[in-house]
Amino acid sequence: MQMQQTVKQPQTIEGIGLHSGCKAIMTIHPAPENFGIVFKRVDLDGQPELKGLYSQIVDTRNCSCLGDNKGNVVSTIEHLMGALYMKGIDNALIEINNPEIPIMDGSAKVFADIFKDVELVAQNAPRRYLKVKKEVVFTDDKGNSVSLSPSDKLHIRFVIDFPSKIVGHQEFDGDIEEQVFAKEIAPCRTFCEKYQVDYLQSIGLIKGGSLENAVVLDGENILNEGGFRIKNECVNHKVLDAIGDLYTSGYRVLGRLNASKTGHFHTNELLKKLFADKSNYEIIEEI
Repeated sequence: MQMQQTVKQPQTIEGIGLHSGCKAIMTIHPAPENFGIVFKRVDLDGQPELKGLYSQIVDTRNCSCLGDNKGNVVSTIEHLMGALYMKGIDNALIEINNPEIPIMDGSAKVFADIFKDVELVAQNAPRRYLKVKKEVVFTDDKGNSVSLSPSDKLHIRFVIDFPSKIVGHQEFDGDIEEQVFAKEIAPCRTFCEKYQVDYLQSIGLIKGGSLENAVVLDGENILNEGGFRIKNECVNHKVLDAIGDLYTSGYRVLGRLNASKTGHFHTNELLKKLFADKSNYEIIEEI
């Protein structure tokens, strides 16, 4: 039986918000047993708190965005959530002075590197696992699908297909383990086409976007100096997103995710479908 963990000391991380371009200061604080991951907007009156749960996701366009019924939001949580999951942080209060988590370099590498030296504290409650008992599938109206099926560990198979030859068909298929995450997943940056960047900036979005925090494709060319960091960086970034989004279940996941051309929306809908029927899963404390 593994025990829940939290950080021993607060950890502060600074960067910019992707859309606002404003400086974001985020501090990860210790939190008690069974607290989960909670975000606190310290820049707003009343300092509202938003739980990092699938049921509080209000927008999945380009990122996973938490929100409440008063319009308070915290967006782009997925890369941080992925790093928290892999570090084994079960409980944390994350204070943020911005509606966005800092984008850093567009991957989880900075978070993962910081977490390498973070000391954790074992707590007085067992870690809880979400054990998938039978296959659950969500398919959108375009035929793109994602599923969770039984497994004794978290395993992800992800497939993408893009018309661009520079991306093309890419696959990831493997167990999500600490070394795999550090070398093959955490460094993988978000990616987009230059025309998408031009359009979003024309309507006042991604004010903080640059070649410092995304891979930008222009036809068959990569605008970033040095090109891709690793082979199949694009699909591996989708795996990073999936890990972070799965952590909004509130648990460590024992299941096999099989995704084809899907994103934040699909994973969120999959979790809703999973939790809608208690026969789909069980919460256990020993593996």
